[in-house]
Amino acid sequence: MAFEPSTRPAPPDPWGVVLALTVVGAWGGHLAWLLAGPALPWGSPLPWLHVLPQMWLSTGLFITGHDAMHGTVSLNRRVNAAVGMLACFLFAGLSYRRLVVNHRAHHVDPTGEHDPDFAARGQAFWPWFGAFMVRYTTWPQIAVMALKFNVLLWLGVPQARILVFWVLPSVLATVQLFYFGTYLPHRRPETEGMAPHHARSLPRNHLWALLSCFFFGYHWEHHQSPGTPWWRLWRVKDARR
Repeated sequence: MAFEPSTRPAPPDPWGVVLALTVVGAWGGHLAWLLAGPALPWGSPLPWLHVLPQMWLSTGLFITGHDAMHGTVSLNRRVNAAVGMLACFLFAGLSYRRLVVNHRAHHVDPTGEHDPDFAARGQAFWPWFGAFMVRYTTWPQIAVMALKFNVLLWLGVPQARILVFWVLPSVLATVQLFYFGTYLPHRRPETEGMAPHHARSLPRNHLWALLSCFFFGYHWEHHQSPGTPWWRLWRVKDARR
C-alpha cells in the first residue's frame, strides 16, 4: 500500500495533556526520591541503575516539550504552550520560544543551509554534537541551571546526589536525543529512502523505538506527519509498510 504524505496535521489527542503530565510527574517524582529519599550505597550498582530510568524520563521530558512545539499536547494553545515551557525549563532551563523558532526552521529546510540542527562542515559525531551544543546553549540557560544547582545545595541535597541523579541523566539524555533525533536520521550520505524529508528511520521495532528515544528514532515518520504525537508515531511507521 502506498503511503501518502499528510496534507494537514492531526488534531491533538485528548490524551496528550494526560500523558505529558504523566511524563513530567514521573520525572519529577523519581528525581525527588533520588535527591531526598533514603541514601543508596555508592558501592552497590543500585544508585547507578537508577540513572538509566532518570535518563529515559529526562528524554521524555524534552520529547514532551517537542510535541508542544508541534501543537500536539492540547487543543488549547495556552495549555499547549504552558506544558511545553514547563517541560523545556525543567529539562535544562531551555527557552521554549527560541526552540520553537529553531525547530520550525529545521522542518522547513532539513539538512539545508538554514537548518540550525545540521552540521554541513562535517558528519563526525562529536564535532557535530559540539557545534550543536554551542548553537543551542545560551548564557541565560547556564544561569538558570547554576541557580537550580545552588538552590538544591541550599536545600541540603548532597552534591554527589545532584551530580549523579540530576546532572548526569540530563547530560546522557542530551546525547541520546542528539544521537537518535539528529545524528542518525540526518547524517550523510543520503539514500533514496530518506526522500523527501532528508531523514532516515529506525527499523520497525516499537519496543526499541520507545526505549531508545520515545519513538523519536522513527524520524522519517515524524517529518512525514509532524502533527502526530510521539506515542502515535508507531502507527505512522506501520502505515508505511
